[in-house]
Amino acid sequence: MKKIIAFGASYSKNSINKQFSHYAAQQFDNTIIELLDLNDYPLPLFTVDVEATIDYPEPIYQFLKKIEEADLLIISMAEHNGNFSVAFKNLFDWISRIKYKMFENKNILLLSTSPGKRGGVNSLEIAKFQFPIHGATIVTTFSLPLFDSNFNQHKGITNPHLEQQFQEAITLTKEKF
Repeated sequence: MKKIIAFGASYSKNSINKQFSHYAAQQFDNTIIELLDLNDYPLPLFTVDVEATIDYPEPIYQFLKKIEEADLLIISMAEHNGNFSVAFKNLFDWISRIKYKMFENKNILLLSTSPGKRGGVNSLEIAKFQFPIHGATIVTTFSLPLFDSNFNQHKGITNPHLEQQFQEAITLTKEKF
């Protein structure tokens, strides 16, 4: 049975991107789904000086192992000031020091959401460019704007037009998964 690893690229305990990635994972039947919380992977701020002093913290290996177990990654990118969240970028930087091609041979359904009108599209576009450099195959992308208005924890995406676009992304991912 194929395995999906899903997470929001945020360390916020109430991350809307974590909620959204988990919702997306639930769209897949007959799979093993593991939902990650980045709070389970605490790390010091990456610098080459810290790297030289402490070597590589154990959470990096644990997270990398999860990525390697996946047949499909569902990642919903949080956005802070038009870029990745600092905490996710820190995790990304640490992992790339151990395995530059961290997403090697991994298919990714790349998502984003935010409370704003642009739906975190800047961080999604950065990831869409950056992740393939690290070995990923981006199957497709979807950005959900105005999360609080367009998403309900029990109903999912409430805007019919956005729900249709989301389901098209899910269908395409299922075809390639």
